[in-house]
Amino acid sequence: MSCCHHSGLDGDTAFTVDASRVTFGRGCLAEVGDRAAALGIHRVALFSDPTVATLEIFDTVQRSLREAGVEVVSYPDARVEPTDESFKQAAAFATDVNPDGYVSVGGGSVIDTAKAANLYASHPADFLEYVNAPVGAGAAVPGPLRPHIACPTTSGTGSEVTGIAIFDLLAMAAKTGIASPALRPTEALVDPDCTDTLPASVVACSGLDVLSHALESYTARPYRRRAVTGRPSRRPMSQGANPWSDLGSLEALRLLGRYLERAVTDAADREAREQVMWAATLAGIAFGNAGVHIPHAMAYAVAGQVHDFHPPEYPGDEPMVPHGMSVVLNAPAAFRLTAPTDPVRHLEAARQLGADAADAGPEDAGTVLAEHLIRIMRAVGMPNGLAGVGYSETDAAALADGAWPQQRLLNNAPIDVDKAWLADTFRRALNYW
Repeated sequence: MSCCHHSGLDGDTAFTVDASRVTFGRGCLAEVGDRAAALGIHRVALFSDPTVATLEIFDTVQRSLREAGVEVVSYPDARVEPTDESFKQAAAFATDVNPDGYVSVGGGSVIDTAKAANLYASHPADFLEYVNAPVGAGAAVPGPLRPHIACPTTSGTGSEVTGIAIFDLLAMAAKTGIASPALRPTEALVDPDCTDTLPASVVACSGLDVLSHALESYTARPYRRRAVTGRPSRRPMSQGANPWSDLGSLEALRLLGRYLERAVTDAADREAREQVMWAATLAGIAFGNAGVHIPHAMAYAVAGQVHDFHPPEYPGDEPMVPHGMSVVLNAPAAFRLTAPTDPVRHLEAARQLGADAADAGPEDAGTVLAEHLIRIMRAVGMPNGLAGVGYSETDAAALADGAWPQQRLLNNAPIDVDKAWLADTFRRALNYW
C-alpha cells in the first residue's frame, strides 16, 4: 500500500528526521582534533580494533587529536562482531577512564562498541536494561551521552549516523541490539581514503549491507501505517518508509547499481570506492529514520547460529558470517514475498540497481528484483544462499526461532509474518543458482 493513498487516521501523521553532522571527503580524518576541541573534549576515549589500530589511519587520528591538545586514552580491543561480554568490557574501560568524549575509528563493530561504552558509562544500569524488547527491557536512555565522533573505515554499516548498536547475546546465540536516538554519534567523519586498503570481500559484504539498508528502508511499511504508541518525543527510529528516507534509499541504490561491482573487483578504482562510501552514508541516514525489516531480522539468526563457516579475507579463524553477507543471503527470498505489497516500489528499486524492468508488470516485481539481487551477489562473490555458509533444511526452524525476537524489525515489514513464514523463507533462501 503506498502511503499516498492512506488516510493516516489509524496510523502516524508525521515523521521525524534525525541525522548526525556528517563531514564527507578524502582526507577529512585529519579534522578530528579540531572537531573534538570544538565540542569541548579535553580527554578522549579512542576506540578501535586490533587490526585498525595498526594502520596509518589510526595514527592520523591520534596525531590530529594530540595536536589539538586533546588527551588520548586508547581502547584498541573492540571485538569484530561484538558480544554482550565485549560491550561490558568496553563499558568498564570507559567507566574507569571517565572521558569527556569518544572517538571511534573502525567498522560498525568499533562504532557500536563506543556507543555502548558511552551509554553504560554515562547512565549505568543492568546490561539488559537498555537492550531491545523482548530480549531486554527496552528502557529509554535517561539523558544525553558524551560527544562521540565516529570515523568509519568500511563503506557499509552506516553506524556513524544511526542510534543503533548491535551485538551477539551469547546466552541466546542471537544478535540483538540497543536502539535510541541518544546513541547516534554527534558527528561523523567519513573519509573514503579509509577504504582504499580494504580487501575485496570486505567491500562486497559491507556494500551489500548498504544495499539492504536502502532496499529495506524503501520497502518498509509506510510511516502512516505505524500505530501510534507512546509520546511523540519517543517516536521510534523504525518509523517506516517516509519521504526523507526514500531520498537517501533511492540515491544509494542508484550509486550501488553503478559502482559496487567496480569497487569490489578493482581495488584501484578510487572513484567507485568513494561512491560506495557515499552510498553507505546516504543509506545509513535513510534507515536510521525508516528502519530495516525482514532480511535484517533473519540475518541476526544466520550470524548467531553459524556452524563452521569463515569468510575469506576476514581476520581470525573462528566461525562467522559477516553481517552484510548474512543479510543479503536472505534478501532475494524475502523480497519475492514482499513485492505484492507494493509492486511499484519493488520495481523502482530494481531499476535503480540497474535491472532491466522495461516490460515488467506488477506481477513480475518480486521476480525482477530477486533475480537482479542474485546477479549482483554472484558478481561480487557471495555464497550460493544459506547452504553456501553451511545451513540446511534441518536448520530452518531454529533459524526462525532466532529471528522471531527481532520484533522491532519484523513489525516494520510491509507484511505480517509469523514463525512458520520465517522458516519457509529461510528454506527458500538455501540455494539461488
